[in-house]
Amino acid sequence: MTDPQNVSDLKPKRILVLGATGTIGRATVKALMARGHEVVCFVRPKAGVGGALTPEGTAKLLEGAKLRFGEVTDPASLRRDGFSGEAFDVLVSCLASRTGGEKDAWAIDYQAHSDALVAAREAGVSQMVLLSAICVQKPLLAFQQAKLAFEKELIASGLTYSIVRPTAFFKSLAGQIDRLRAGKPYLLFGDGRLTACKPISDDDLGRYLAECVDDDNRHDQILPIGGPGDAVTPIEQGERLFQLLGKEPKFKHVPVALMDAIIAGLSGLGRFSPKLRAKAELARIGRYYATESMLLLNPETGRYDAAATPSYGTETLFDFYARLVKGEARVERGDHAVF
Repeated sequence: MTDPQNVSDLKPKRILVLGATGTIGRATVKALMARGHEVVCFVRPKAGVGGALTPEGTAKLLEGAKLRFGEVTDPASLRRDGFSGEAFDVLVSCLASRTGGEKDAWAIDYQAHSDALVAAREAGVSQMVLLSAICVQKPLLAFQQAKLAFEKELIASGLTYSIVRPTAFFKSLAGQIDRLRAGKPYLLFGDGRLTACKPISDDDLGRYLAECVDDDNRHDQILPIGGPGDAVTPIEQGERLFQLLGKEPKFKHVPVALMDAIIAGLSGLGRFSPKLRAKAELARIGRYYATESMLLLNPETGRYDAAATPSYGTETLFDFYARLVKGEARVERGDHAVF
């Protein structure tokens, strides 16, 4: 999709970015700099999955951006190390809890954002672009409730806001390729047609988020967004992967009832064990994504509507699968990985 804005006509802004080291954060930083903005990234000294990324590694990932190191969960560090008493125009956040577990979700998806909003206003920020998720439209999980709590706070803050709710990400739909290469079956929940999604690539989403800074039509809006092309079901995803790998399709169907039994067992044991309680929440997250489509939800009918889900970008999931099979792309997966 062509950017309707002429980049050369844009007024450069000073932008602080949170969550810059994730795949979407990196794409967003790149897109913001391409639009001529001054980008400052507030990152952990040991970033990345498991804290494996050094400051030197972070600098390579975010080449061209200014880096500041600190802890987003520490309000004092946000002020001292992030905003540093300087003026900024915009706060952009691609920050999200790693696991989606209850404790992590409320600490990151809500509290860290709430603290950042306070610090941002003190720094003169008048605008915020927030990466949220389309699944908050049907909030059954702790991380969805935490995201919604901050969305409400942002809307009431008086700042110009763009709340971007993307559909599924490519990396979350490509986790089974190694199984298939090893001759194992593609795992499906139910019949493989319970859900559908219009996934969006990191680069397309990064450009969309960056454009929100300058596009008045996206200001003070909640913006659901999917990628190009038709909605696809899990069984269609599996069929295409088998085709690209040159293998005969082989599926294993996992009954949703089995997931329910696992959740019930973990929930019962979780009354006596915080660790098992956390595992029960992760199982509930897995069930949610196995049974709910990542599409726009029609509140009147209670049904997901693929046709009404906005599309943006140029790369489809199947384009990405083709690059993945050829070794031209790779999947970076974190603590949320299921397969």
